[in-house]
Amino acid sequence: MPKPIISVEHLRKTYGHVVAVDDLSFQVQEGEIFGLLGPNGAGKTTSVECIQALRHPDGGEVRVLGLDPRTQSGELRRLIGSQLQQSALPDRMRVWEALDLFAAFAPRKVDWRALMSAWGLDTLAGRAFGNLSGGQRQRLLIALALVNQPKVVFLDEMTTGLDPAARRATWDLIREVRDRGCTIVLVTHFMEEAERLCDRLAIVDRGRIVATDTPQGLISAEPAGVRVLFSATVKDLDFLKKVDQVGQVRREGDRVEVEGSGPVLALVATELVKHGIVPNDLRVERPTLEDVFLRLTGHSMRD
Repeated sequence: MPKPIISVEHLRKTYGHVVAVDDLSFQVQEGEIFGLLGPNGAGKTTSVECIQALRHPDGGEVRVLGLDPRTQSGELRRLIGSQLQQSALPDRMRVWEALDLFAAFAPRKVDWRALMSAWGLDTLAGRAFGNLSGGQRQRLLIALALVNQPKVVFLDEMTTGLDPAARRATWDLIREVRDRGCTIVLVTHFMEEAERLCDRLAIVDRGRIVATDTPQGLISAEPAGVRVLFSATVKDLDFLKKVDQVGQVRREGDRVEVEGSGPVLALVATELVKHGIVPNDLRVERPTLEDVFLRLTGHSMRD
């Protein structure tokens, strides 16, 4: 395995008697989108703020790009980008002014106008920050996090306030940033965002990591398996119980539910056609990240 670009070992952070981060350990490989998925208050933001040297941890070891955030924070901040969960600019500062100002402090020259165009801010260039919508502010803050061409960028709830179309457009842009060689640490509580965008993710709950894997790896390990659903008037469906990968066959009236694993949908469909049964409502339901989170934590993301 290549040396990780971020290494976190036994990270701990408390506020009085409240333990915000409790023995957190994970690694991030160069060039991946690594997600921290969990509900608000799980300790995700505190963790990434410690990693970025914005907070001092009470215990543990952190290395980012080979640097110790506690003793080399100045050097580290020149190499990373950050979009914080709670960020703001002066209300009168215009979009182009913010990008121009941040670019002036970047260690490497960057074309901030191209960045402004990439994030759909061209038409907002002369608008003051105080007059931007929530989604427009988010796009500007993400662009500012990238203005110094960072090797690692931290994005904390980056699509909050964006409509579904803008959220998906943002995902495409983040993939492009990753494909150009930037490592991304993404903090999110959106299940779909984590599943579609992250190469790997850690599920965080009450300050601890309860699982780490690829999104598909987490889902594939879910014991609930795959359910194939369809309607059929034929009474005798015992032949389905003999199909490979099928565990159980249940029915209620004309509604049939086949529980199995692996390529069970294709196998069941093939067997149905062999018996002259071609249901037009054949569909599959697979476990989701929500199911994984519920089983691992005992509560839903919304609780």
